[in-house]
Amino acid sequence: MENNRKEQERAELHRTIWNIANDLRGSVDGWDFKQYVLGMLFYRYISENITSFINAGEWETGNTEFDYAKLSDEEAEQAREDLVNTKGFFILPSELFENVRKRAKDDENLNETLELIFSNIEASAQGTESEDNFKGLFDDIDVNSNKLGNTVAKRNEKLVKLLNSIGEMKLGDYKDNTIDAFGDAYEFLMSMYASSAGKSGGEYYTPQEVSELLTRLTIVGKTEVNKVYDPACGSGSLLLKFAKVLGKNKVRQGFFGQEINITTYNLCRINMFLHDIDYDKFDIALGDTLTDPQHWDDEPFEAIVSNPPYSIKWKGDSDPILINDPRFSPAGVLAPKSKADLAFIMHSLSWLATNGTAAIVCFPGVMYRGGAEKKIRQYLIDNNYIDCIIQLPDNLFFGTSIATCIMVLKKSKSENSTLFIDASQEFVKVTNNNKLSQENIETILNAFKDRKDIEHFAKLVPNNEIAEHEYNLSVSNYVEKEDMREKIDIKKLNAEIEEIVAREQILRDEIDKIIAEIEVEK
Repeated sequence: MENNRKEQERAELHRTIWNIANDLRGSVDGWDFKQYVLGMLFYRYISENITSFINAGEWETGNTEFDYAKLSDEEAEQAREDLVNTKGFFILPSELFENVRKRAKDDENLNETLELIFSNIEASAQGTESEDNFKGLFDDIDVNSNKLGNTVAKRNEKLVKLLNSIGEMKLGDYKDNTIDAFGDAYEFLMSMYASSAGKSGGEYYTPQEVSELLTRLTIVGKTEVNKVYDPACGSGSLLLKFAKVLGKNKVRQGFFGQEINITTYNLCRINMFLHDIDYDKFDIALGDTLTDPQHWDDEPFEAIVSNPPYSIKWKGDSDPILINDPRFSPAGVLAPKSKADLAFIMHSLSWLATNGTAAIVCFPGVMYRGGAEKKIRQYLIDNNYIDCIIQLPDNLFFGTSIATCIMVLKKSKSENSTLFIDASQEFVKVTNNNKLSQENIETILNAFKDRKDIEHFAKLVPNNEIAEHEYNLSVSNYVEKEDMREKIDIKKLNAEIEEIVAREQILRDEIDKIIAEIEVEK
């Protein structure tokens, strides 16, 4: 019953979001427009979050008539300091989403009103511990952008529509909602835009099922971890899977990530708040992880998950500092300048705790190419850091049909061998894409846990055998594919052909007879 209600709520939420997008998209390209929808969703969320937090405190003291939204700004001001300490931010009652929405259609300066409110919310965290988590959060919601309309009046009309659409979304009281409604709305929007925007959107988005597989690979045998990290965290969906799978309190010291794209970095921090992760439990940084990593003071991490960009360019050996960087120097060679893939692997391995696990999506080329990449694979195998390589099906990701792999890294393995799993056939077809079902995920995880040979599916290979294979890590080298071709009995086939030829001769004779008869009749 509970599950049924969940699905209904989710379906209704998705329908509403779809309608908002269609209704408002028009003038704004989908991928840009996403920022407005998510920004407004975030504004509504923090307004309700702070209101219900204050109300709950008052109701506990017996003052059940109390409603923060109805308080005057002067009265509310007294609670500012206290709230910034606990929540990390402060919003005046007059600046709450619900109150602004009520006045929106009569506010000729709605764009200025919103701009001021967004800057006030951000300013409330200035000079406090939460400053970094709020700084620039609203930068991508440009209420004066021509994308919203050519005139102030047109832009405000769009903003009123946006406030109303977001306000009408049935997100319930965010505490008793059976689905994580705000977070779910965010994820649905991301996947919706990723699939419609193809590559431009898809590069920021790892499908839910792949996230779940990565998460569960890193927590086998554990009910909690100290902290999780993603060196190329995009909008944070991989990190947040841990909150879903383990429960956010089971990630004791929080969620860490770094992202190079500023828009995506803002979305990631918004996403943390939308999933009810408090400001002191996440640390998302902006910048290039490979050349300017931001979490030296926080490593090592017990769980690392990532879907880094495939085959991007980086400084590599044109920067003499990098070969002496403790993250890369152990392999004695840097990933090629045109393909940074294994630099992400080395970085993650370096920051992995001795009792930890990293699961990283890789481009297939890094498993077999020669040169520097082969030397890095040799380092990884000779030091027994690779736990498992999993070949995934093709067409799982938005924007690329390529069949990727997952590399699982560990620092304290009990045997000197590597597991290979061929999961290329573990998928269900959904429209044009393939998808991992729950059953597919379980099958892969069971093979991963058992570490036993399964014909045509899994093979545990001693590392010295991998060395004999020139450190090639392609799964197809070790797991033999099932021969799906039909077995043919040549003798039987020849007999059948003889029979067909004989029948053909009889038919020819019959036809000749008929023709002869017709000729006679003429």
